[in-house]
Amino acid sequence: MGNAIHDKDSQISYLKNRLNMFLDVIDSLDPESTDLDDIDRLIKMLDDLEFKYDQFKNDWEEE
Repeated sequence: MGNAIHDKDSQISYLKNRLNMFLDVIDSLDPESTDLDDIDRLIKMLDDLEFKYDQFKNDWEEE
């Protein structure tokens, strides 16, 4: 596992990187060959991103 991210700038950078990774995955999908497993992985990526955002948001509210 990686190190915890505590400062706001690093947290925002993390979210941006993860979102860009998500967009790269979407761009690489071939609509003709995309199956349900691919869509499930995309949903999982979004769920993970939302979870991290909520964690970071709680940190920001505590400051």
